[in-house]
Amino acid sequence: MVIDNMKALVTGALGQLGHDVCLEIGGSAIGIDIDELDITDKVATQEFIKKLRPDVIIHCAAYTAVDKAETEPELCHAVNVLGTQSIAEAAKSIDAKLLYLSTDYVYDGAQDHPYEISDTPNPLGVYGQTKLDGEKVIMGVLEKFFVVRTSWVFGANGGNFVKTMLRLGRENCAVRVVADQVGSPTYTRDLASLIFAMIRTENYGIYHATNEGYCSWYEFACRIFNTASMNVMVSPISTSEYPTVAIRPSNSRLSKKSLANAGFKLLPSWQDALERFIVESHQ
Repeated sequence: MVIDNMKALVTGALGQLGHDVCLEIGGSAIGIDIDELDITDKVATQEFIKKLRPDVIIHCAAYTAVDKAETEPELCHAVNVLGTQSIAEAAKSIDAKLLYLSTDYVYDGAQDHPYEISDTPNPLGVYGQTKLDGEKVIMGVLEKFFVVRTSWVFGANGGNFVKTMLRLGRENCAVRVVADQVGSPTYTRDLASLIFAMIRTENYGIYHATNEGYCSWYEFACRIFNTASMNVMVSPISTSEYPTVAIRPSNSRLSKKSLANAGFKLLPSWQDALERFIVESHQ
């Protein structure tokens, strides 16, 4: 069923994806961020949503500092689990749809093929665990939900790997990039288009949504410099040579069978997305 003139509330509207979701939906989108509403305040959150009465909530707001989450587990849980619960309960009270953005970090990356939505999650760190717990909260409270797991996001509004590589490439003639973690880069403009299509249906459930194709961070970096016509030497390194506080899944490949089975159009290739992003951002 298509909802005409639907009122859509977008949380995390100042983030990469929230920004593009608001642009994609247009005038009927109401974008909020922490300055307007702190989702860890349950009473304020539920009052705000019940007063606004949106037809759909696209919940992009999250605690996403993966490494910092290991030392701030309570705050990460408050935002990603308790905040999500408040939003889900409010959505149920007004019979609104809810689309929740989740992550490849719900998986441990141990298997050697792309993850299906039926594969058992096993997060390696606090961030992934809280996003998985957020999924469980939504599924326990609502029937009208979309859970969308994505990975390696880049967009115009905010920091990301592409912008970091372009900056490092301007500052240095050589960079070292991890080559033993594989996944799919995802352009927020493409993901926002899919989200807009999704919320206008009743095809509820769990989905994996990324741009098509897979690569390592090293291959991604090489393609970034090639696309931007920058002469930068990229050296592949192992994860062990670039230690981080939080463990990253080595295999973040997500199967998009669930999207295809529901009749949703798959996103363009990540190479095509990267080309458009670099042209559009005039980098």
